[in-house]
Amino acid sequence: MATAPTASAMRRALARARDGKTLDITEATVLLHARDEDLETLSEHASRIRDAGLAEAGRAGVITYSRKVFIPLTRLCRDRCGYCTFATVPGKLDAPFLSPDEVLEIARQGAAMGCKEALFTLGDRPEDRWKQAREWLDAHGYDDTLSYVRAMAILVLEQTGLLPHLNPGVLTWQDLQRLKPVAPSMGMMLETTATRLWSERGGPHYGSPDKDPAVRLRVLEDAGRTSVPFTTGILIGIGENYEERADALFAIRKVARQYGGIQEVIVQNFRAKPDTKMRATPDADLQELAATIAVARLVFGPKMRIQAPPNLIGSQYDLMVRAGIDDWGGVSPLTPDHVNPERAWPQIDELARQTEKAGYTLRERLTIYPEYLLAGEPWLDPRVAGHVAALADPATGLAREDAVLEGRPWQEPDGGWQDQAGTGRTDLHVEVDTTGRTEDRRSDFDSVYGDWRELASQVPSAPRRMDTDIAEALRRAERDPAGLSDQDALALLHEDGAELEALTSLADGLRRDVNGDDVTFVVTRNINFTNVCYTGCRFCAFAQRRTDADAYTLSLSQVGDRVDQAWEAGATEICMQGGIHPDMPGTAYFDLAAEVKRRQPDIHLHSYSPMEVVNGASRTNLSIRDWLTRAHESGVDSLPGTAAEILDDDVRWVLTKGKLPASSWIEVVSTAHELGIPTTSTMMYGHVDTPAHWVGHIKLIADLQRRALEKTGRRGFTEFVLLPFIHQNAPIYLAGLSRPGPTKRENRAVHALARILLHGLIDNIQCSWVKLGEDTCRDVLNGGVNDLGGTLMEETISRMAGADNGSYKTISELAAMVAPIGRPLVQRTTTYGRPSPERVAAALASDGVAQAVRRPLSLPIVS
Repeated sequence: MATAPTASAMRRALARARDGKTLDITEATVLLHARDEDLETLSEHASRIRDAGLAEAGRAGVITYSRKVFIPLTRLCRDRCGYCTFATVPGKLDAPFLSPDEVLEIARQGAAMGCKEALFTLGDRPEDRWKQAREWLDAHGYDDTLSYVRAMAILVLEQTGLLPHLNPGVLTWQDLQRLKPVAPSMGMMLETTATRLWSERGGPHYGSPDKDPAVRLRVLEDAGRTSVPFTTGILIGIGENYEERADALFAIRKVARQYGGIQEVIVQNFRAKPDTKMRATPDADLQELAATIAVARLVFGPKMRIQAPPNLIGSQYDLMVRAGIDDWGGVSPLTPDHVNPERAWPQIDELARQTEKAGYTLRERLTIYPEYLLAGEPWLDPRVAGHVAALADPATGLAREDAVLEGRPWQEPDGGWQDQAGTGRTDLHVEVDTTGRTEDRRSDFDSVYGDWRELASQVPSAPRRMDTDIAEALRRAERDPAGLSDQDALALLHEDGAELEALTSLADGLRRDVNGDDVTFVVTRNINFTNVCYTGCRFCAFAQRRTDADAYTLSLSQVGDRVDQAWEAGATEICMQGGIHPDMPGTAYFDLAAEVKRRQPDIHLHSYSPMEVVNGASRTNLSIRDWLTRAHESGVDSLPGTAAEILDDDVRWVLTKGKLPASSWIEVVSTAHELGIPTTSTMMYGHVDTPAHWVGHIKLIADLQRRALEKTGRRGFTEFVLLPFIHQNAPIYLAGLSRPGPTKRENRAVHALARILLHGLIDNIQCSWVKLGEDTCRDVLNGGVNDLGGTLMEETISRMAGADNGSYKTISELAAMVAPIGRPLVQRTTTYGRPSPERVAAALASDGVAQAVRRPLSLPIVS
């Protein structure tokens, strides 16, 4: 360990702790050395903070625990940790996994003893290392270990009523989406941020791919983005030094502040085990453990729940209580601690006695902590909310003493979504142009998006002009448009005056060569079937919580009626998307598509963003490929390439709390292209991004188109749509973190650059009249754009954000917009063919807009 701090350094750090000052990592490192009298002083300060937090939470003097059973679903693991006796080899097991009967036997015995938590513990992705695990999963019909975890969690919920807490190791964002509907909480120990313990030969985590601290921190972030109540913690004494230990605490605090999803932090002491590489390593000293707990309390503050496992502390209960814990973790009256099998759990009566001896009362909690349970959505999925409510005291969120453990059905709420459907402000698509929105922000503005202050530090720096010869960059663009370098592309984005005119002229020449002079449009109707959503996109002013005045969900019949109206008005396309409604089953997307085709079999259904695809796949436990196949069979003809925003996760995680990462967006559109399902592509720009991000995004779209051509011989993207950020009611703008959208010069430059970089790959560049307005649309039509999008009939999303260009445009209005530039307006289909004469005639008769949506316009939204 590092050299002990001086006595004066310890006095200064203790004084700052006493005075409630925010500690930095250096001061925390000093305090980790506290022993004896210094530890007593440190513990007094930590106890004071803990007690204030318990009083604020309404449970003064209460220390909690969870009565659980331990279900070791598999002891096989692809990692090789130097201290672990839980993981083993196939030859030492009767079977690679517990069978469903074995899982149920453990759970039923636990239920009979009053347990309420089923802790699923298992090794990380054993099928990647052990063929026996892969063969077992194949033989039993499971794609992977997590599919089996999901199935067993549902089995336990249905047969016993115990609440699963899942510890399956490293999870991706999509894994968390799959598992959230079957478990009120999940967890994974961070353990340490000391990368050298993983990367250097001889380290305790060497050879363990899942123990890379960067990977594990990403899991904590993704859990927060997915709104999963998550347990994590540190393991002390495995070779880290005090500064590395402090760094791990600060890293957890950063994630907790940004996303709010860390429900508890475990401070666990290393205990050496026989038959492991670290069997000769000394155990972590218990005073050292107490000092770490106390520092954790000071770092995390009064609201964080901090736990020490009671079976690893000998008789030092009072020492740990004084250090600042407020939870003992899960304690089982039935099963051993399979991770530390040599350390028996204390009897719960003895734990209560020791807690009382320390001056506190022991109370049972559930696996999801009271703060998250009482908050409900988005933290608690509706599919397990009933199971939790059956065991919870509605006043405190703790476990009910009289709760009866019994199985309850778990199922996708096939009636649940339809029970909500047809409710709320279902005429918002019309009233958004007349009375407008009720409030300028949703009612959970201060919580659903995470911590705005923590987020501010992640906003990318302002754009800068590149030191490049503009004239030479233009010549290179003319010679090889799609091969333009990043540096040249950035230089062109910063052009103005005569240089900007030269850029737009070059782009318009390419447009003329590819598309001729036609300005195309599609007669389409947008149908947003719900705006209830808890994803936490910080740019979105459309999403509402279910109790907000502007929230709504359409029924299938209401969707069908709008399809009929659109067809009667000459529409060839329905563009259908919606919020990620927590009650909506993954199969509802198929039902909606089928209803569209039942009403009008010949209409083109352009439906479901990649975010919706991932949501549907997660809720049905289907692969992306299988879900898309089902959606296509149900009636989906093409996918909108929305939810792209900027395909750079550094920007995405500022712009949105819980939306899919760039890799998932890419997986969805690439899979769709392989299946022969065309998609559009989009970019929303002008918020917290920079021109460098625009170049990277457009070039990535180009690369994906090349891949589609190489794999399938077809172009996957039909068009590229540029979507300038609308700021007025966007949460991230209201919080003071974003720009007020792009400038007119930037709009002209980026539309032109898109035409240049996508030349030969994507022929159709579309502008958004809803976001740009008529004048700027004309400007970009003269600078590389060939398509105006559609008549829309109901455009609610941009209007809710503050766009003031209406929610539809008639064909006559589109023609009037285009007339000054002297180019013909031509109706098209979704895939840029020409509609039948019958469709063209119907569209002309209605002027491209259903009578049901026509209202006198009064455009201002809400002040």
